Amino acid sequence: MQINGAEERPGTVLLLAAAPAGKGKFADASSVLPMLAAVPPAAWAGTTTATLVELADPVDPQAVLTHIRGAAAAEGPLTVVIVGQLQLDRKQRAVHLALARTTPATVRYTALPWAWLVQELRQRRPGTVTTLYADLAADADVWQLLKEGPPLALPGGTRVYGVITPPPPRRLNAQPHYTQALAQILRSGQRSGPHALHCEALRSAGVAEVALVFDAGPAPVNAPVPSGNPAPVAPVPISPPPTRQATSPVRAPGDALVRVEADPHERIAALSKAGRHHEAAELATAAERLAVRTYGATSFAAVHWVEVRAFLALVAQDPRLSCQLWLQAAEARLDALQQAPTAQDVETAVDGAHHQWMQLRDAVDARALAPQLLALRSRVPGRRRTATESIEKILERLDSLPGA
Repeated sequence: MQINGAEERPGTVLLLAAAPAGKGKFADASSVLPMLAAVPPAAWAGTTTATLVELADPVDPQAVLTHIRGAAAAEGPLTVVIVGQLQLDRKQRAVHLALARTTPATVRYTALPWAWLVQELRQRRPGTVTTLYADLAADADVWQLLKEGPPLALPGGTRVYGVITPPPPRRLNAQPHYTQALAQILRSGQRSGPHALHCEALRSAGVAEVALVFDAGPAPVNAPVPSGNPAPVAPVPISPPPTRQATSPVRAPGDALVRVEADPHERIAALSKAGRHHEAAELATAAERLAVRTYGATSFAAVHWVEVRAFLALVAQDPRLSCQLWLQAAEARLDALQQAPTAQDVETAVDGAHHQWMQLRDAVDARALAPQLLALRSRVPGRRRTATESIEKILERLDSLPGA
């Protein structure tokens, strides 16, 4: 292949996913690495061939710097994908990327200074293509710094895309939906420029409006998220995220024309709270159909609406339907979206299915759904390691009933 009369140089791809192993972890970084690594390196690099360097939960900042330096020295196109959490060295007011042994008290010694990454990428030979995708969660100090300025330093001459999200609620981990969407798009065979890939990932992942968005500029900005895609919030239809302005008409069941806002959570919550369960479910189904048409049946947006419907069925006291929908969502997250069995979203879906299965009063329904639930429990045992045994014991009791 020839470009401007010269032979195309192989690309280099550096995948870095890191987060503390202990209580200081608030970003679920490493769970996305298998999905990222499954993308052909050449797809990341936009070249015919590429070399992949993968760093999963590294512990030594100097070793990480050595890998970054080696990747930056490559003469061909360089693509860097970083997933993790940003923490502040309070004494020096310097932003760091947390590594496996990082704690709030040891940031300066156990985390990678963001300035090191910037400096190495700035050393790239002029004219070489460098692209950085970042999916980061910030601690409270870094988030305040980003809001007040000065902006997070970014490497000059590098195309920078991605998102930074605020610290998640206590005891929850931020999920790397943006990079999961990047990988899903590239694995589907789509090949587009970095900006188009970035925009599609934002739409597919449903990045919340509170996030700071990199868009190849010198600083993160509160860029508007492309409309038409609901944010991947918890499927409990209360305290919804900000409503976007765009609306899209879609046809709901029964050919009734329903105006579905880009974020209809508030309307759904009101209907559910008022006991109008059928209308709430109808609106959620309409939103799911819109997401399927726009982003595909295996997109994060579509799976999110399956989970919303599962919760609505729970509220409406329909455990059979709720269990079926939670099972559907869990399998989609594991198989289509390739999330790890330990990912919080996956565990939530399987736990939801298990809980609703336990509410079933019809033995026929329980037996029918048990094989699918058992198969998922074998993959996602969750925090209760005896979950599979509890299902089997209930099935044994059902089999011992008269007429079973």
